Amino acid sequence: MSMVDKIDWKKMEGLIPVITQDATTNEVLMLAYMDEEALKLTLETKQAHYFSRSKQRIWKKGESSGHTQEVASTMVDCDNDTILLKVNQNGVACHTGRKSCFFTDLESNEIKLDVEVNTTSAYGVIDTLYHVIESRKNDDPSTSYTAKLLQGKENSMLKKIVEEAGEFTFAVKDNDEEEIIYEAADLLYHSLVALSSKGINPDRVKQELSRRFGLSGIEEKNSREK
Repeated sequence: MSMVDKIDWKKMEGLIPVITQDATTNEVLMLAYMDEEALKLTLETKQAHYFSRSKQRIWKKGESSGHTQEVASTMVDCDNDTILLKVNQNGVACHTGRKSCFFTDLESNEIKLDVEVNTTSAYGVIDTLYHVIESRKNDDPSTSYTAKLLQGKENSMLKKIVEEAGEFTFAVKDNDEEEIIYEAADLLYHSLVALSSKGINPDRVKQELSRRFGLSGIEEKNSREK
């Protein structure tokens, strides 16, 4: 029986947690999840692949940043429901540019690891902004506008999208290039806040746009009405 067959995928509802360690230092780098296909890809390629619950797809670690993980060993625990990966990390493991995803002391809120790599260009400004929004969900709303939106009344958050959409529309109508760009940025930010409130990664919007390539507008509209 193969390792993949040992896992009770039904019990795990299709996803198994994966602890990833540095193969040399044993430092815990991250925790993620795999479905059966991601585990098979990892075993076959010796490159770490995971299943993103927020993106709802398989992703190869480092597919955007180039910070890949070469798998040194793959272990399963005694209950056959958790994977331990030991990897040779190229670059850094965390999207923040830190070596490990575990860098904040829960009691003191002190940041224990410094940023080693500026990841903005690797992930793109939209993904970076979304991750910043996610990181501020539980901040003090008196000092964080993002936290205030996410912790406040949903209607207040949604009204901001309507307001920014209106301002963007008027900027376009007025043919004011600087205002168009400014208001489009505001509209995008507030839309990302709303996506974050529902746990929807913008990658899923990109996937939907990719799906629509090759479809006429009428075909796409008809597909949603079925």
